[in-house]
Amino acid sequence: EVDIVFANEAEAKALFETPDAEEAITALGRLARLAVVTRSAQGATVVEGEARVSVPAFPVPQLVDTTGAGDLFAAGFLHGYAKGFAHADSARLGALAAAEVIGHTGARPETDLKALARKNGLEI
Repeated sequence: EVDIVFANEAEAKALFETPDAEEAITALGRLARLAVVTRSAQGATVVEGEARVSVPAFPVPQLVDTTGAGDLFAAGFLHGYAKGFAHADSARLGALAAAEVIGHTGARPETDLKALARKNGLEI
């Protein structure tokens, strides 16, 4: 029994041994109460029961280093989730945090994420 599971699209497809992303996301949604799947440039999908919401990725001027992107996405999502935000808003926070970290070398943000969220119309 899993409450929340995070996976990227490749991990979800590998776990369920399918080349079909939608099939893998649906299966992951059945496995956990809340499933969050990052999809690189395609954004992220959150599944809770029969409900599904997808959010786009934030634009990144230049992809430099993906180290830490999943961790930063999870941190942003969990911040919103813990504050009671809608899943879409939590996923947007995660996507914004991930976008910040992949634009430079290293796994730590170089920008004030709170200020960046406010600049992008996201409450924190």
